[in-house]
Amino acid sequence: MNPKPTVAVLFGGRSSEHGVSCVTAGGVLGAIDRDTYDVVAIGITRDGRWTLASTDAADWRIVDGAMPVVADEGPTVLPPVRVGSTEWRLDDGTAVTPLGAIDVVFPVLHGPYGEDGTIQGALELIDARFVGSGVLASAVGMDKQFMKAAFVDAGLPVAPGIVLRPGEPVAPRMPELEKLGLPVFVKPARAGSSMGISKVTSWDELEAAVADAAKHDPKVLVEAGIVGREIETAVLATGQEVRTSPQGEIVTKGDHAFYDFEAKYLDEGNVELLCPTALDPGVAATVADFARRAFLAVGAEGLARVDCFVGSDGYVTVNEINTMPGFTTTSMYPRMWAVAGIAYPALVEALIQEALNRPLGLR
Repeated sequence: MNPKPTVAVLFGGRSSEHGVSCVTAGGVLGAIDRDTYDVVAIGITRDGRWTLASTDAADWRIVDGAMPVVADEGPTVLPPVRVGSTEWRLDDGTAVTPLGAIDVVFPVLHGPYGEDGTIQGALELIDARFVGSGVLASAVGMDKQFMKAAFVDAGLPVAPGIVLRPGEPVAPRMPELEKLGLPVFVKPARAGSSMGISKVTSWDELEAAVADAAKHDPKVLVEAGIVGREIETAVLATGQEVRTSPQGEIVTKGDHAFYDFEAKYLDEGNVELLCPTALDPGVAATVADFARRAFLAVGAEGLARVDCFVGSDGYVTVNEINTMPGFTTTSMYPRMWAVAGIAYPALVEALIQEALNRPLGLR
């Protein structure tokens, strides 16, 4: 009999979304069929060391509001040293020993140094199979400036915005910024999970909001606020087929001015996730079409979540694409597919199989 394929779940990382990645890893680890696959967990510490980690999903839960963290302990994991090898190794500081063959990597890193094409490039360098998008789609999907450019080139409507380069002062740009009108949203150009995002309702708040965003990324996007419902669509691509899920909607309550980090992960009681949500059939068709076009515009592979705003007049604006969306059992991406009849474990299985069957090298 052929041995079971080995799946390595790769998570953690150096970005401010380290904890979110760990929670996502817990969801994936809990969903992989251990009768079909052998599973290895590779955590990346906050300072960038790759280490062998627990494969128990329970070890990667949020506990009393605290995010899990990859501990700086255990042997270092070493990837193959040449193309064509699937043999990974362990270094405990005294000797290098075999870890074994890894057939496919499931990277669930969020933010810079992971979701932005960095990890994808490292894996492509050694011809390792992996779940999700490659270098270019991951990089474009992470950088909101170039993501918007790709969307506009594909004929998709986006919110007006102005990019502040690293270290660029706000004051000289104020005449342009004021043309955006209030409110505006200030965002790190290359971050996710709503990290560092502020809603600005007075220009006096802008400098502080830019400084806060710059803690997560020196390049900052100031974007015109769009009034509308926040609608999400999950995209799943297997082979040449690109499918879109029923739409989901996020409704925040309490003190949340928008769907911020706390609302996403720490205050579920004040967030309502509706799926399927009620949309005019024509609007729903437009949202689905835009989601598919956004996926193709950046050259995404495997999975993505596309977020849109729908105004009261039915006008649809594309907000962003996430090439490695939140993937816990309660995240919108798997919840939307569950409504379509694809359960969480089946979704994980589909993504692993897609990666195993994908051609290696340039494509």
